[in-house]
Amino acid sequence: MATASVIPASRLHGHHDRPSMVSVGTIIWLSSELMFFAALFASYFTIRSVSPDLWHQTTESLNIPFASVNTTILVLSSVTCQLGVFAAERGQVGRKGSVLNARLWGLREWFVLTYIMGAVFIGGQAFEYTKLVHEGITIPSSAYGTMFYLTTGFHGLHVTGGLIAFLFVLGRTFVARRFTHEQAVTAIVVSYYWHFVDVVWIGLFATIYLIK
Repeated sequence: MATASVIPASRLHGHHDRPSMVSVGTIIWLSSELMFFAALFASYFTIRSVSPDLWHQTTESLNIPFASVNTTILVLSSVTCQLGVFAAERGQVGRKGSVLNARLWGLREWFVLTYIMGAVFIGGQAFEYTKLVHEGITIPSSAYGTMFYLTTGFHGLHVTGGLIAFLFVLGRTFVARRFTHEQAVTAIVVSYYWHFVDVVWIGLFATIYLIK
């Protein structure tokens, strides 16, 4: 007797191979967001090129080791997010065993961990802002302060938006009676967004903290 093929959860209740219009729309929207951040990068390098001495003096106040740890947390959150997507594609919304056994985790557990890591990143960024403001680096203080808070601040808003999206996905899994194709697609779309903000931050981190 032939064994029935297993349909991925991302194709449940549809059984089709066409790409989701939500996924396509999200990718197009993220492309426009990429142009927005490209403009911020261009502004940063332009202003920096006309004030190299200011950049050299002010960047001494940056805590690179702290920012590196914060960056690592955000990058690793992309890994946990993708593991949650894999669980969604298997149709596993919750864990199948002990919470201490990560191998048995489902979408909820991986997305909760991703949310916590993203929240820690935002908290670390707020802590860094407090330290820099205490040292006199503010938006009106100099061109460097303006560009630093503008670039990192807009990224922080995008991360916050991602955290809200995670809460939405998690909330739907508790409200809905069953894990549907639409929920799986939503989880995948949110992962696209989260990976995007992570990649953008890697570029910002290299630009602001590493390039002298």
